[in-house]
Amino acid sequence: MTDPAQERPPAVLVAVRLPGVTEEQHAADLAELSRLVTTLGLRVVGTVAQTRERLSPSTVLGGGKLRELAAWTGGDGNVDAVIPSRERALERRERLRTRDGDDLELDDDVLDDDDQPVLPLTLEASERARVVVVDHELSPRMQRNLERATGAEVLDRTHVIVEIFHRHARSREARLQVEIARLSYVAPRLREAGAGRDRQRGGVGGKGAGESALELDRRKIRDRIAELRRELSAIEREQATRRAGRSGQRRVALVGYTNAGKSSLMRALTGSGVYVADKLFATLDTTVRALRPETDPRILVSDTVGFIKKLPHELVASFRSTLDEALEASLLLYVVDASDPTFRDQLAVTGQVLQEIGAGQVASRLVLNKRDRIDEAQQQALAVEFPDAIQISAHDPDDVLRVRELIVSFFDGELELAELFVPYADHGLVRHVYEGTTVLEERHTEEGTHLRVRAPRGMLSRLRHRLGGRSDRDGGRAGRRANPRADR
Repeated sequence: MTDPAQERPPAVLVAVRLPGVTEEQHAADLAELSRLVTTLGLRVVGTVAQTRERLSPSTVLGGGKLRELAAWTGGDGNVDAVIPSRERALERRERLRTRDGDDLELDDDVLDDDDQPVLPLTLEASERARVVVVDHELSPRMQRNLERATGAEVLDRTHVIVEIFHRHARSREARLQVEIARLSYVAPRLREAGAGRDRQRGGVGGKGAGESALELDRRKIRDRIAELRRELSAIEREQATRRAGRSGQRRVALVGYTNAGKSSLMRALTGSGVYVADKLFATLDTTVRALRPETDPRILVSDTVGFIKKLPHELVASFRSTLDEALEASLLLYVVDASDPTFRDQLAVTGQVLQEIGAGQVASRLVLNKRDRIDEAQQQALAVEFPDAIQISAHDPDDVLRVRELIVSFFDGELELAELFVPYADHGLVRHVYEGTTVLEERHTEEGTHLRVRAPRGMLSRLRHRLGGRSDRDGGRAGRRANPRADR
């Protein structure tokens, strides 16, 4: 049976550590890029990293590292105009590979057709990377030169994220947003396909140079973006109308870094079938569900798109309407993966994006998720560092109950112990007591049901109002009046 991992196209990662970036941050960025590439469906076979004062304006890397990168792909490291296109580079690599056999290893003194030195190809043909992924935003010049030097497809971090968003978008709104981001990214990177494409005739009577094919393609993209934005505006108006209908309700938004466990927590809090997967950007569509068991009045919980470091500006702009759920919420739950050593940086990224959309002033609580993946010593250290945070595992029902109590107490006040009496004539209210409180004890007498509960102050006030102001003491006195023996 074929290994599915072997069917994934091999890719090599490229990253430059710039001044001000620590080794830990650099390693975390590479690890995150590796997860992005894996989510995209590629297989990482190698990494080329370098420490530089700045990116090379033409090739990102220095000359030596560029040749090392070319060795991973089977290219020759040449960026001169002698190779005018990526197609020519691919043909050249194939010619070198098959000159004396698929797995030929070339010595340093072997020359190509242009009498240029060729790097030794020591990798098996199946392990040579067909894709180069760079952890920086590439200019068209950088991308073109890297393709010439490597003979491979070259993607930057922004392109990878946009493609992941494209694959995971499900709703019409998300697909429109992603398509706008893709076109905005592609437009400035268009190139002429060749010198043979003539200009379109322009001017009165066909006089004048008119538009080149490249200009025509860019205009088509601009027109398409305008069309998509008009369609998206109509959907956003509908979304705004729905949000306005929920404006009087109590709302909580789960926000945080991608793959922090927001959707798992959402599913546990609301009992909904929210899509959950251990991959980046599994959720792109905002989901709104009622907190379960339901409170009176209801509390709505929203699951929002995850954030990531270096999130492309095109996507931040496109998903602004989706992030409005966070802006209009009464409470934000910052969900972070406590088992990730870089979660503090991730928390900072989340706060920065929320500041950008104007949600930085919304009340918030910190939820340290995935505590089941860290040991007790780490949990104690986190408790000291973040004394106001709640540590949970979204898969532990008791922890989920604690989060629910945190949410309810935010709206209804601190938890209190109380005793309630429900006469049998109003016994249907017992269900409301169970839905809105934690029942610690229940006992029955001839007159009704006595309940000892723990609930937020506001919830108790509403329940007492529905019970006509009766407490357990009222029920006890009524029982003693109905049963004279109780006074003896």
